[in-house]
Amino acid sequence: MSAAETTTAKVPPTRPSKVPAPDAGAGTRGAGKPGKQRRTGGGAGLPWALLAPCLLILLLVLGYPLVRLVTLSFQKFGQSQLWGFQEPESVGFANFTKILGDGEFWSVVVRTVIFAGGAVVLTMVLGMLIALLLQRVSGWVKTLVNIALVASWGMPIIVATAIFKWLFDTDYGVLNWLFSRLPGVDTTGHNWFASGPQGLAVIMLLVVWGAVPFVVITLSAGLTQVPKELEEAARLDGAGAWGVFRYVTLPILKPLIVMLATLSVIWDMGVFPQVFVMRNGHPEAEFQLLTTYSYDKAFVVNDYGGGSAIALVTVLLLLGVVAVYMRQMLKIGEVE
Repeated sequence: MSAAETTTAKVPPTRPSKVPAPDAGAGTRGAGKPGKQRRTGGGAGLPWALLAPCLLILLLVLGYPLVRLVTLSFQKFGQSQLWGFQEPESVGFANFTKILGDGEFWSVVVRTVIFAGGAVVLTMVLGMLIALLLQRVSGWVKTLVNIALVASWGMPIIVATAIFKWLFDTDYGVLNWLFSRLPGVDTTGHNWFASGPQGLAVIMLLVVWGAVPFVVITLSAGLTQVPKELEEAARLDGAGAWGVFRYVTLPILKPLIVMLATLSVIWDMGVFPQVFVMRNGHPEAEFQLLTTYSYDKAFVVNDYGGGSAIALVTVLLLLGVVAVYMRQMLKIGEVE
């Protein structure tokens, strides 16, 4: 055997592998995939079929009342129409023209906006402070506070209103008795509902007392997602407690804060039982909010068309709040 034969190795020819022919109708759709993926499920209609019962219930519970509200707001509908003595009469935009030209209506709108704004600000500030405090206390203190928060949150509104009526009672109120023990203060027999602003402040405290637990629990959950490394880095850079909160904690919690603030505005603008029960079912003019004002127009004056128009304007105002919320969330999404 020569040297050339010993240095040159004979490699056996490789067998060509069988490659499956590509699907002619697939085009570039199946490029890079090992094979055809089988579609599972019942197609695009299955999610709608599963959601159909829930959507039907929502349509019946929310859709019909809303359609009825819109219909009544464009009609003359009073007690005669309610009892069937007369047919409802279409009046176009007359109900809206009447309420929008009424100075009392705009006073109620301003009062509602101030009431809701004050309640939201107070709720968010107290909720944030309590949530931050719960991050710095021991476990058993946090447990007790959470139990108290859940208990107050789960208390029925009627029961909470009755307790606040007792606390601020003119003759037997606990707060009058406590304040009278302070040096130079005499609140014996003081009527907290003698004026509208003072009485609405009491009702605002009731609303805040019921809303703070939800904000605290939600923000406490959000604070657990703030990276400790970022807070430590900010402290190493010389930031104090306020700096860490402003430049680290607040930006991370911003989506949650926007959501909570929007929900609080919607809930506080829709406050009804607190005012209605606190004033024994007959709120005076200085205590009227949009919800109670609409109720009085519809069920006290028996002007169901006017009351429906006020309620529809309230819905439009709340839709404006929702639009602002959606815009803020979209901006946050673009930044992220």
